[in-house]
Amino acid sequence: MSPSAAKPRVLEKLQRKKEDQLDVIIIGAGLGGLGAAISILLAGHTVTILESAQEISEVGAGIQCLPNSTRILTQWGMQPALSKYSTRPKQCNYLGWKGNRLSHMDFHEYEAVLGTPFWDFHRANLHSCLLGRAEELGARLECGARVVDVEYTEDGLQSIAVLADGRRKVADLIVGADGINSRCREILLGRPDPPILTGDLAYRLLLNTSDMMKDPELKGFVEDPQVNYWMGPDIHAVNYVLRGGQLFNMVLLVPDDMPAGASTLEGNVSEMRAMFKDWDPRIPKLLALCESVYKWRLCIRPNCPSWSHESGAFTLLGDSAHATLPYLASGAGMSLEDGHVLGLCLGRMKGKGREEKLRALKVYERCRAARTERIVARGNVQQDLYHLHDGEAQEKRDRLLRAHGQFNGDGFVSVEDTSKEGLNEESDPMPWRWNGVGRWLLTYDCEKDVEKRWAEVEAERRAQSKARGPVEGEAVRSVL
Repeated sequence: MSPSAAKPRVLEKLQRKKEDQLDVIIIGAGLGGLGAAISILLAGHTVTILESAQEISEVGAGIQCLPNSTRILTQWGMQPALSKYSTRPKQCNYLGWKGNRLSHMDFHEYEAVLGTPFWDFHRANLHSCLLGRAEELGARLECGARVVDVEYTEDGLQSIAVLADGRRKVADLIVGADGINSRCREILLGRPDPPILTGDLAYRLLLNTSDMMKDPELKGFVEDPQVNYWMGPDIHAVNYVLRGGQLFNMVLLVPDDMPAGASTLEGNVSEMRAMFKDWDPRIPKLLALCESVYKWRLCIRPNCPSWSHESGAFTLLGDSAHATLPYLASGAGMSLEDGHVLGLCLGRMKGKGREEKLRALKVYERCRAARTERIVARGNVQQDLYHLHDGEAQEKRDRLLRAHGQFNGDGFVSVEDTSKEGLNEESDPMPWRWNGVGRWLLTYDCEKDVEKRWAEVEAERRAQSKARGPVEGEAVRSVL
């Protein structure tokens, strides 16, 4: 069935009685934490965000938001604010490392089917808009508030965030959204659990497009915004325009050579350039414009065995639960989905008792765990596909890219359409197209998933209650 192209509705804030409001603490003011704050506030609860950094500063580089993410941002009423900072690329191109074009994906065609666009942002602009929306809805932000432990009251109804300075913050629910190096995950598990190395690191750099406009070979990148992927032996490169053409974002993914224990280091520009000296001539030209660069170690986190504490007073979200490689452009998107689903689940609560919280968190995890596990797995697949050496496997990948590319311009493409051409489901190396993982990645609707899973959990609860039979006193009431 083809997805609907209807534009998402903007959600209005629910009004709750004071006695039915959860006091929620969110640990971490990253994209996921702020997204959760927005959704939970829209559900009518109160939110305090505890951020360990002393201040919120402009960090990061480019970030891609796929239609499943922009659907959420639109529902949160953020399109007017974000439109000032978004770039809407026309298409995505896959190229060989020498610059030979292999296949493309028309983003505007997919937007017409899905009803929401592909947006590219400078991470700082997206973060600033999320923070502004959260504060507009009533979020309280405390910086310099590093959480070192989480405790629970004897009745299990509340939890306590213990801060490094000795302060103790009580809440009905604590949400751990403290990123890939999560302390919250280790608190929940009760043991150390460091991220897993992937063998890759990322050079991230931003170029001023005014310099690119002086070169006839480079100015096309600015004048006709597109997302470009070059794939080569052991390494690949990605670039796209930011801030309406003012900045050019490049990410170079290469083997990890960072010392043990490091996560971010200043990179050597000459070493970086040397890795790409024989590539598509435009890449060395772009790297010649780079004066300094930092490199980030890439790690993953497999899904946490359980996302929530048995008390119902503590849960995880985003990278703390399921960090993925950036090769599906979905890390931030999954965090935003987590936050929105959590808010929708809390919005369905009647009262704020322990059983209500446990039900909401059960639905939350059921909606999110399997989906995010698939995202992590496909990101690992893309790591291999992007880094093939020239040879038989690379030639097979390129044949598949061209074969699936024949469906560009056809709108929504079903499994039946591609199977007629002998192409297996999810076999497209360009993952966002319909026969990659686009059918289930891009079409995801948080509200529909929560509605479906809530009904499942309620049906299971009724069946279990029926199997147990009436408790003492219920049988008497039924007779009366």
